[in-house]
Amino acid sequence: MDVDRVDAVIVGAGPSGAVTARRLADAGMSVVCLEQGGWPDYSKARAGFPDFELVARKHWDWNPNTRRAPGDYPVDDGDSDITALMYNGVGGSAVMYAAHWERFLPSDFRVRTLDGVADDWPVTYEDLEPYFDEVERQFAVSGLEGDPALPPATAPPLPPVPLNKVGRRGAEALNRLGWHWWPGSNAIATKDYGRLHACAQSTACPFGCPVGAKASPDRTHWPDLVADGVRLVTGARVRELVTTASGLVDGVGYVDHDGVERIQRAQVVILCANAIGTPRILLNSGLANSSGLVGRRLMMHPFGNAIGIFDEDLESWRGPLGQHLHSLQFYETDVARGFVRGAKWNLLPSGAPLSMMLPGLWGTEGSWGEDFHTALRARLGRSAIWTVICEDLPDESNRVVLDPDTVDAAGVPGVRIEYRTSENARAMMDFHLTKLELVLREMGATQTILNGHIRASGWHLMGTAVMGRDPATSVVDPVGRCHDVPNLFVLDGSTFPTSSGVNPTATIAANALRCADALVRDRAAQVVPA
Repeated sequence: MDVDRVDAVIVGAGPSGAVTARRLADAGMSVVCLEQGGWPDYSKARAGFPDFELVARKHWDWNPNTRRAPGDYPVDDGDSDITALMYNGVGGSAVMYAAHWERFLPSDFRVRTLDGVADDWPVTYEDLEPYFDEVERQFAVSGLEGDPALPPATAPPLPPVPLNKVGRRGAEALNRLGWHWWPGSNAIATKDYGRLHACAQSTACPFGCPVGAKASPDRTHWPDLVADGVRLVTGARVRELVTTASGLVDGVGYVDHDGVERIQRAQVVILCANAIGTPRILLNSGLANSSGLVGRRLMMHPFGNAIGIFDEDLESWRGPLGQHLHSLQFYETDVARGFVRGAKWNLLPSGAPLSMMLPGLWGTEGSWGEDFHTALRARLGRSAIWTVICEDLPDESNRVVLDPDTVDAAGVPGVRIEYRTSENARAMMDFHLTKLELVLREMGATQTILNGHIRASGWHLMGTAVMGRDPATSVVDPVGRCHDVPNLFVLDGSTFPTSSGVNPTATIAANALRCADALVRDRAAQVVPA
C-alpha cells in the first residue's frame, strides 16, 4: 500500500485534468494524475491508407461499449435517447473530438435572468474571459477574431482553417440570406505550433489525427508535464475516494494495471473524469451528495444534421473535421418560435466514402446492389454537412446512476444512464433543420437529407455535479470545491449549471483553469488532512 502523500491528486488526464496539472505544477505543487486508460496509439491512425475507414471504426470507435479498450467501463444506455461517447485514456475525449473550439456566449451564463429557465451560473463570461485566452494558446486554436456574434476577444494564436469550396459555397448562401456566419474556430494547428504540425486536411480528426495537427492533451500538455515532474499513472482504475474520520478526503484508492490495490494520498483530490466518470466515483464513494444532485441534471446536447448533395464537385472529401464555418443566426431566444434558447450550426466536409454509404444517416438509397456505385459517385466530393447542436436544459430526472449488474475489469461498478430529450429540444431541432434545408437549397443542393436527434451523438457530457452557492441546490461551490468535503474538487464539465448550444471543451478547459487558479491562490487557507 502506498503512503507517499502529494499536494494534489487529479483523476483524469483529459483537457480539464491537463490544464489543472499545468497550473498546479507551475505553482510548485507536487501532482499525481491517475488515468484509467493508456496513451493513444497513433500507429493505428490510418488516414491516407486504404484501410483507413475500416480500422477507424475499430480502434477509434467513440462508444466505449463497442470499443472495449482496456481503460473503458460499462455504460448501460438502454434507457437513454442519446448514447454517451467518450475516450478513456491520456488526452481524454479530446483524442476523438472534432476540435470545434467555441466559447460559451455571455447569455449562456444567464439563462434564468434572460429566459426564466434553468439557472444562472455563479460566474460570468467576463470572469472566464482571461482563461479563454490562455487555454486558446495552450490548445493551438486557429480562428479569426472579430466574430460579431461574440464579445471582442484576443485573436487566436493561429489563422483559421481554409473554407475550401464547401465553406465558400455555404458562406455565399448565408450572405444572400443575410444570416450570420464566421470562419470556424478549431483546436487544429494550421501552421506548425509547439509539438503540433500543420493540418493535412484528411478529414480524420475524430478517428486519430495521423499528422499531429489536432490539439489534444496527450500532445499539447502531458509530454511537458511529465518532463516537469508531474507523475502520470496510466492503467489506474479508481475504486473510491479514501476519507478521514473528520470527513476530509485523504486520497484515492485505485487498482493498478497489474491488478494491485493502491492508495495515492494527497492534500487535495481533484476529479476530472467527465460527467459520467466523476459521478460514478462520487456515488461509489458515497461522498458530496447531501443535495441529492450527484449524477442528476445530465446534459448531452441533442444533435442533428442536414446533408446536401450537389451536381458540382466540391472536393468535400478533404478538409478539417473540424468546421469550415459556424453560424449563430438563431442562437438567442425568440419565444415566437415556440421554444427557448437556441442552437449552433457548423459546416463540415463529408469526408471519405464509407461513412456516406453505410445505412442510416444517408438513407437507404444505393446502399446495396447495382445502384451502389451510382449513389457513391453522386455523393463523394459532391456533398456537405451542416450539424446542429441544441442547448440541452437541465432536468433532474436525466441522470447517471451506478449499475448493480455490471463491473469493469477491476470490479468497480459500471453506470446506467437515464435520459430523455425534452419537448423544448425537439421543437428547437425541428426549427433549425427547416432553416438549414433553406440554406442547402440556397447553396444549390439538388437533394437534402435531414436527420434530427441522432442517438449516437453524446460527445458533450455535462451537469452531474452542479456548481452553485447554495449547498442545498448544488454539489460544488463556484470554484469547484465540494460543499460537503472542503478538500475535494470537481473541475470538469460535471459542474456546468447549463449546457449552452455550442461545443463545450473550450469552456471546460477555461473553467478548470479558473478554478485551479483559485485553488493555488487560496492554498494557504486550504483545509487538508492532519
